[in-house]
Amino acid sequence: MNTALVLIDIQNDYFPNGRMPLEKSTEAALKAQEVLQAYRARELNVIHVQHISTRPDAVHFLPCTKGAEFHPHVQPLKNEVIVKKHYPNAFKDTPLLNQLIKHKVNHLVIAGMMTHLCIDATVRAAYDLGFACTLLHDACATKNLEFNNMIIPAQSVHNAFVAALQPLYANVISEKEFLQHLGHRTPIGA
Repeated sequence: MNTALVLIDIQNDYFPNGRMPLEKSTEAALKAQEVLQAYRARELNVIHVQHISTRPDAVHFLPCTKGAEFHPHVQPLKNEVIVKKHYPNAFKDTPLLNQLIKHKVNHLVIAGMMTHLCIDATVRAAYDLGFACTLLHDACATKNLEFNNMIIPAQSVHNAFVAALQPLYANVISEKEFLQHLGHRTPIGA
């Protein structure tokens, strides 16, 4: 399997002091950083996805702001691909699919922000496009949601969306489990 690590929206606005801080964003970014370092050490494909808001009412990820920049834990290197997006689905109106085809990638390892929106949309789109997906559940973060005047805690939101993706759309595992597989070169899901 030819694999790529896809880090989605790990940007400053999702961290403490950002415009839309998420629950456990720092912890998730540190786990993503560990996987990123492992991919770099093995010279495997890495793709950084960056959301840039274009909606007139947007309050975060505004163009040319510090909040839209990648978080220091996962700063791209010069040789790593950066895909800019304007929608939750990282494939919609972006060069992501072309990049994956160019590098003959058929397996995506996905981590990032927000579990209930961009992670969910991208994993489902990747599956529909024929990619095998591994989702690193503890290298993702989200926020509290509200429905029908009821607050749904971030951890419940995260768990529900991750549960809905497994097993059809993605093999959902922890960062530690993934690194163990990678260290032993065991195919994910084997």
